[in-house]
Amino acid sequence: MSDLVVRGGTLVQPDWSGPADLHLSDGVVKAVVAPGTALPDTEVLDATGKLVMPGGVDPHCHVGFTSGEFTSLDGYAECTTAAVLGGTTTIVDFAIPRPGQRPIDVAADQQAKISQGLCDAALHASVVEWDDTTAEQLRSLAADGLVTVKMFTTYRGETMASADTILKTMQVLKESGGMVVIHCEANPIIEEDQRRAADRNQIDAANMAGTRSELAETAAVAEVLAIAETLDAPVYFVHQSTPAAVELVAAARRRGLRAYTESVAHHLVLDDSLYSGPNPERWVCCPPLRDRATVEALGGYLANGEITTVASDHCCYDTAQKVSHKHDVRHMPNGLPGVQTRLPVIFSKYVAGGRITPSRFVELTAANPARTNGIYPRKGTLAPGSDADLVLWDPQARWTITASELAQATDYTPYEGMEVTGRPETVVVGGRVIAAGGQIVDATPRGRFLPGAIAR
Repeated sequence: MSDLVVRGGTLVQPDWSGPADLHLSDGVVKAVVAPGTALPDTEVLDATGKLVMPGGVDPHCHVGFTSGEFTSLDGYAECTTAAVLGGTTTIVDFAIPRPGQRPIDVAADQQAKISQGLCDAALHASVVEWDDTTAEQLRSLAADGLVTVKMFTTYRGETMASADTILKTMQVLKESGGMVVIHCEANPIIEEDQRRAADRNQIDAANMAGTRSELAETAAVAEVLAIAETLDAPVYFVHQSTPAAVELVAAARRRGLRAYTESVAHHLVLDDSLYSGPNPERWVCCPPLRDRATVEALGGYLANGEITTVASDHCCYDTAQKVSHKHDVRHMPNGLPGVQTRLPVIFSKYVAGGRITPSRFVELTAANPARTNGIYPRKGTLAPGSDADLVLWDPQARWTITASELAQATDYTPYEGMEVTGRPETVVVGGRVIAAGGQIVDATPRGRFLPGAIAR
């Protein structure tokens, strides 16, 4: 593997930024030096006028995910191609058991697919039901580097875990150095929301916002926090969509609990007015999009530090899947494609929009996702010894998002027609240039499984 020198750019780290050159060798960052410092006579990547940032780490991607009758349309090759073109060089996928499957077997099957990707991946295991083998499975998974475990408080009969199962899982993970990653919506409240909506003949996609209330989210967050505090166990809340939910976690953190908030790009950019327009089924996700005031208030937590990470919650369904049950959201596939657009839409609205700094952007989209998944500083920074995954970002580029120009394995994007500022120009994975000018230039599969180690 040849050396690569990156010259002339502004290096953006989670805690500082400034002019610097990089020396990449053997797939890692060899040195960070002052501009113009003599380095080995080797290939030079000109970063003049660009931000040089760690490759994004997307902590919430569903690859080939089956829920109900639907399976998302991308495998590792397709998902990571889209990720790399969007500036993300590490994804974290899920191994979620179907009824009757063992968590450890599903994790092994999903882990075996990672080598098909263009970039590295970590993996969340998952527990739905507890039996007398679960504790030992969790210990074995943690020993193999699967230290985060996804759980759901909703989707009865599919993936919903009981409070007792959540408590037992947290207890074992605390002992083994792991952490529960949890989808919080109180299922009894959702079922009542949906019953009332159906009685009003408002259970279709156009009325999605009224079928899963904000109360369902805050109620579930409060219950899970109570369990975690009882055990003094770490907990990570996925896709928090309201200020009230974020505040609950922030308050627990101030009391000393290791509690983390993830928000996702669509909850920070899009709002529920889209359900009133054409094709409302394209924006059906859980939790649903919220009103514009809530979106703007949620965005305020990016700057003040209360949101830990920004993810995509990528679920690559297409319009045919979305439209098949658009008259009843209880049977629709929930989720939006977004692994390729996560970084551009957040950079445009919040960095180019003047609400956060480039360093905070890197912290939210790369460093903190790596930390919470136990893969920092291997990923999420460009310090000496870190993996040589980086993005040359053009902060001035203006472009329009269209599905036809994206690599995601679907025929639509929830951001269709959105004008954004800022774009990844060149993407380096493991010291090799993989993408340039919006095209993949090296499609060699190189995905590696990333074992995690959550600090106790």
